[in-house]
Amino acid sequence: MLPRKRPVEKEVVGDDASEESLLKKHRIGCSITSSTSFTGKTTTAVTATDGNKSGDANNSSGGVLGNSNSNSSSLVPNMALGDGNPTDIDEDLHSRQLAVYGRETMRRLFASNVLVSGMQGLGAEIAKNLVLAGVKSVTLHDEGTVELWDLSSNFIFSESDIGKNRALASVQKLQELNNAVVISTLTTKLSKEQLSDFQAVVFTDSTLEKAIEFNDYCHNHQPPIAFIKADVRGLFGSVFCDFGPEFTVFDVDGEEPHTGIIASISNDNPALVSCVDDERLEFQDGDLVVFSEIKGMTELNDGKPRKIKNARPYSFTLEEDTTNFGTYERGGIVTQVKQPKILNFKPLTEALKDPGDFLLSDFSKFDRPPLLHLAFQGLDKFISELGRLPVAGSEEDTRKLVSIISNINESAGDGKLEDINPKLLRHFSFGARAVLNPMAAMFGGIVGQEVVKACSGKFHPLFQFFYFDSVESLPVEPLAASDFQPLNSRYDAQISVFGSKLQKKLEDAQVFVVGSGALGCEFLKNLALMGVSCGSQGKLTITDDDVIEKSNLSRQFLFRDWNIGQAKSTVAASAAAVINPNLRIEALQNRVGPETENIFDDNFWENLSAVVNALDNVNARLYVDQRCLYFQKPLLESGTLGAKCNTQMVIPHLTENYGASRDPPEKQAPMCTVHSFPHNIDHCLTWARSEFEGLLEKTPAEVNAFLSAPCEYASAMRNAGDAQARDNLERVLECLDRERCDTFQDCITWARLKLEDYFVNRVKQLIFTFPEDAATSTGAPFWSAPKRFPHPLQFSAADPSHLHFIMAASVLRAETFGIPVPDWAKNPKKLAEAVDKVMVPEFQPKKDAKIVTDEKATSLTTASIDDGAVINELIMKLELCRKNLPPDFRMKPIQFEKDDDTNYHMDLIAGLANMRARNYSIPEVDKLKAKFIAGRIIPAIATSTAMATGLVCLELYKVLAGGHKLEDYRNTFANLALPLFSMAEPVPPKVVKHRDMSWTVWDRWIIKDNPTLRELLKWLEEKGLNAYSISCGSCLLYNSMFPRHRERMDKKMVDLAREVAKVELPPYRCHLDVVVACEDDEDNDIDIPLISVYFC
Repeated sequence: MLPRKRPVEKEVVGDDASEESLLKKHRIGCSITSSTSFTGKTTTAVTATDGNKSGDANNSSGGVLGNSNSNSSSLVPNMALGDGNPTDIDEDLHSRQLAVYGRETMRRLFASNVLVSGMQGLGAEIAKNLVLAGVKSVTLHDEGTVELWDLSSNFIFSESDIGKNRALASVQKLQELNNAVVISTLTTKLSKEQLSDFQAVVFTDSTLEKAIEFNDYCHNHQPPIAFIKADVRGLFGSVFCDFGPEFTVFDVDGEEPHTGIIASISNDNPALVSCVDDERLEFQDGDLVVFSEIKGMTELNDGKPRKIKNARPYSFTLEEDTTNFGTYERGGIVTQVKQPKILNFKPLTEALKDPGDFLLSDFSKFDRPPLLHLAFQGLDKFISELGRLPVAGSEEDTRKLVSIISNINESAGDGKLEDINPKLLRHFSFGARAVLNPMAAMFGGIVGQEVVKACSGKFHPLFQFFYFDSVESLPVEPLAASDFQPLNSRYDAQISVFGSKLQKKLEDAQVFVVGSGALGCEFLKNLALMGVSCGSQGKLTITDDDVIEKSNLSRQFLFRDWNIGQAKSTVAASAAAVINPNLRIEALQNRVGPETENIFDDNFWENLSAVVNALDNVNARLYVDQRCLYFQKPLLESGTLGAKCNTQMVIPHLTENYGASRDPPEKQAPMCTVHSFPHNIDHCLTWARSEFEGLLEKTPAEVNAFLSAPCEYASAMRNAGDAQARDNLERVLECLDRERCDTFQDCITWARLKLEDYFVNRVKQLIFTFPEDAATSTGAPFWSAPKRFPHPLQFSAADPSHLHFIMAASVLRAETFGIPVPDWAKNPKKLAEAVDKVMVPEFQPKKDAKIVTDEKATSLTTASIDDGAVINELIMKLELCRKNLPPDFRMKPIQFEKDDDTNYHMDLIAGLANMRARNYSIPEVDKLKAKFIAGRIIPAIATSTAMATGLVCLELYKVLAGGHKLEDYRNTFANLALPLFSMAEPVPPKVVKHRDMSWTVWDRWIIKDNPTLRELLKWLEEKGLNAYSISCGSCLLYNSMFPRHRERMDKKMVDLAREVAKVELPPYRCHLDVVVACEDDEDNDIDIPLISVYFC
């Protein structure tokens, strides 16, 4: 499961948030004006108050490639791509999206103009995702007016919009999502010539005849215009893509090129290349690779891509004769070369007759796409003949539609289907008029991503048809035609698919949404539109302890820039209530965990209908999973990672729980590798983050702990008496004595000496201790792969990176000491003059220096028998230092904050990492890439989030309807980059059998009447179970091996828990839970359920 691989520090957050937010700059302020031309096009002009013109549709500096007469199209002659100005990227806003796409793709997006035709639910979702992504402009086209029917699926409209043009009614709310995107409208009939203004066009409510006309124009245009036709009809959906006769995909999967560290290369034909077993190789046969840094066989360092074969986990063969090459000595990196891919799309008129391979989503429905290919064509013909869509519940319309589809099938020749499945087509006919919100959300994510691909060449496009259905979401009991009748309500479209009985269940549901970040915002929107918890008996509770910050705004679409600093859950709840005023919602700011069980108590959990997780870390997921297990509540789980998303349904007694399977923990680099032998930039950044926290947060905090309570601190250090205590005291003493700063010049001196220590002296010591020709105890070269031999730096004030490091380090050092930073500190010339004043002592390597090389070591500090004496001496020195300090002197610890580019945090970390990389000849990275790695930023985009929540809400229909079987539910893994959709039944829970009994993880045994320990043991014996251990929490209440425990036999279990385990039972709780370890009569361990002992 993707989310399990995320580095986690918080418990319940929306998206890796921080405390700092109020100080951040808001997005560009703007005013919105509209004017309608004779063509019927309404243009929304954005006037940027800070002079930034990136949102101006007429601004040619963006370098739009091609569907105009601009000569900039020469960059990529066969694609309608753009290349914007790199300074236009707001990295605070788009940091998570940049982590997925990179700058080049973002620049192309910023120069792309997109048309979205059809502003019902699907069009609104697509437009939302594109505006959040930050394309240059989005033009909305719709000739129709808002109806009550639209409110089932469109989050933009309210009842006050009924009767207004759909496109015009959409502008304001979409514009609020991103002021840098120009949003305009077309409200009259569209001509194909108007399409030449766009790089991509999307049609969501078009007849096949019109679609073919527009597609032919786009396909033959120079350069081609990307064309997408998408439809959502009830629980059925389709997408068709045509990006032109020759479309170049620059990056087919979005993954970083795979690399390996070379261990040996043979002089053979073909040559065998072996790599170190540090990490498995991810190469595949036929990949192209390049070599670098090889010693000996230098012929391979020419940068020429070479094809590999026989790829294995740690080796491959090279299609090259190296017999006459130099003999391999050591070193070398092999790197995959990612190749562009050219796709030849067919126009719609050809693809309809010869669709090729359909993109499959559910292997249990492998025969479904060809049938749906016919069904959507048949529906189009039905509309053209009758001038309307089929009526829900009308058997006559169904027969007519099935007849049309049958005729199309009969004329298909060799492509004729044996079975057109009238039962399935009946469902298709009944829901044909409805656009369901979960389907719109799912397809809005898919289509939004296809537009991004079309505008950028990033990721592999959908080629060319995709069909999907979720008929399993329908209620299991048959419905009468009257159940589908409209009730003149905002849910009529949904009722036309599911009937009014399920609608009532949705409205009366008690739902708990945990988390209000990107997933949480999408869920709230979906639930509000579905009418979940909108009835008199319903209630939706959402909780999140986080606040909104700027980086959230690119995908957490319920938030606006004026909400920065406010509580996520409160703002999201208010926004959801605007979407549907009937929503009964309560917003809380509490983490979900053991410490809040007084808030989320037994009564709260017992009354829930379902739980929806919208979390970003494993620990919180596992806790909610255990609560749902205990109270036997359905849990709908999902997560995203860049373009990937997954969903998991946890259904009582039907499926395994979330915690039943775990991914293995991520491999961590050994401490000695990070500190002395790095061989990639991740190691350098891990070290840099650690040094930042040690210098600027932990040491100042230790200083304050000492100064606040000197006697208690000294006593604690003496009592510890270990190497860690000694190390803490040394750092505090160093900070208050030798390295104490009183002026900004002192801070510059400290920073200059730190640079010398880190990147010169330590490296000199390392290569003195382990020279280049050093050998291990076995005689092997010490500096063999993956170790890289380092070289000390030579400081130069003329090197901007050296000077910038000193600037960042001295500014932050001054902050910890409360020293004002003079204006000249940020002037490179004056800073260099100040640096020149620093006296740098000559370094002499130590012969007895100890450098940890053991990969299993967990500490760089070694214990000594003299630790106690050294600690006493350090405490005495500290006391002398304290007397020379002002009584109220305190340092200011600095907590790392990655999302503020003005605070110098990332400047220092990037500087530390890059100069260390320079020591070891490791490629350096820019500050943005350093932020992704050191800041542990989780890549995130709106499209995969929207798709995940749509899929989950399709499952929610099943959960709230009840009665569905295991095979009706679906877990999904999807990767929009490939694209890949993999849906499967959930795994059932493991069943334990004993005698005539069986149980799963979902079961909980209950014993009432306040039993004694003896009575509990006898109760188990009657089941053929011999209990040998009983525990409550972390405390052992009974163990058969302890004779004294037999004295407890006649005590009540509740009294034992209170006396022995010190359990404090709240007044509302009438039971306690115990874990019992049992054996059967043959001494086999039997894993039994949790036992709840009721005492009142």
